[in-house]
Amino acid sequence: MRKIIHIDMDAFYASVEQRDNPALRGKPVAVGGTKARGVVAAASYEARQFGVYSAMPSSIAFRKCPTLIMVPTRFEVYQQVSRQIREIFLRYTDLVEPLSLDEAYLDVTENKFGLKSAMYIALRIKQEIQQETRLTASAGVSFNKFLAKVASGTNKPDGITVIMPDEAEAFVEALPIEKFYGIGDVTAAKMKQLGIHTGADLKARSEADLRRHFGKSGSYFYQIARAQDDRLVEPNRIRKSIGSERTFGQDLETEEEMLPELRRIAEEVAYDLHRLEASGKTVTLKLKYQDFTLNTRSKTFFSNVRTEDVILDIAAELLHSPAFPAKPIRLLGITVSNLSYGQQQSGQLSFPF
Repeated sequence: MRKIIHIDMDAFYASVEQRDNPALRGKPVAVGGTKARGVVAAASYEARQFGVYSAMPSSIAFRKCPTLIMVPTRFEVYQQVSRQIREIFLRYTDLVEPLSLDEAYLDVTENKFGLKSAMYIALRIKQEIQQETRLTASAGVSFNKFLAKVASGTNKPDGITVIMPDEAEAFVEALPIEKFYGIGDVTAAKMKQLGIHTGADLKARSEADLRRHFGKSGSYFYQIARAQDDRLVEPNRIRKSIGSERTFGQDLETEEEMLPELRRIAEEVAYDLHRLEASGKTVTLKLKYQDFTLNTRSKTFFSNVRTEDVILDIAAELLHSPAFPAKPIRLLGITVSNLSYGQQQSGQLSFPF
């Protein structure tokens, strides 16, 4: 039986800003964007009480919370703090798999201190993070990655949740479908249309039925509904691409409708690239038409791409290459691939279109 911990920093970017600027403490704070444009990269817990969350357009965030304080991102600071936190993880185990700057899996089955209790290790890590960075983290502890990940989000902020083997089945069966890691908003909505609202509903479906509705992902859903996840903690796992996409309730037909959506997607992709200290040479635009047919358009460069504005410029050019879509669009997506990480990154591409 493995012992897996998932550590998730609490409102990481916003908490760093509140730590470094006492005037922001106790106030609704969002990181990223401006009042007129952009997307919220992170929101403090005070802002979340007003319904402000990450990936929300800034204009909507300010409508929900007129007193919201928007501060610019400081990725170099977040990266430095993330390195501090990673050093704490490595005191206990070399089996650390970062998911981003603010979260990671740890396999502590065999750890450097010979400790038997994974919960005790998680508590020690949380305490050391608080003492050394003045930030809080939440922890999930269980026997596989899926359960540890879900557990870390159930008692935020500054919480810890342990799911023991004899508790796993009941925990998953009671879990609302939108709380499942790996099930996004669009998939959750589709599941609810099929009458799948909880883990118990998901578990009642056959693997063949889930694959018929959700393709290859159906097999993953079948496994996690049974609290099964054999994925290892992989310290050297490298993502090959970073992307984001949006499905629209009403099809888009004009460039004026598409460009604001592409900007939001480009900002989300740039945010993830910064979180993972990555950049890439290939940008791909994904189009799904009204009739569900797919089309992708790509461009590769000698220099690396990383910033929102450059990603948006390339996506806007691809929208017209070879020609502007002749059919209404139900989904837009942008992916950056051919990635480099950390010190491997080359200079940022910049040019006008």
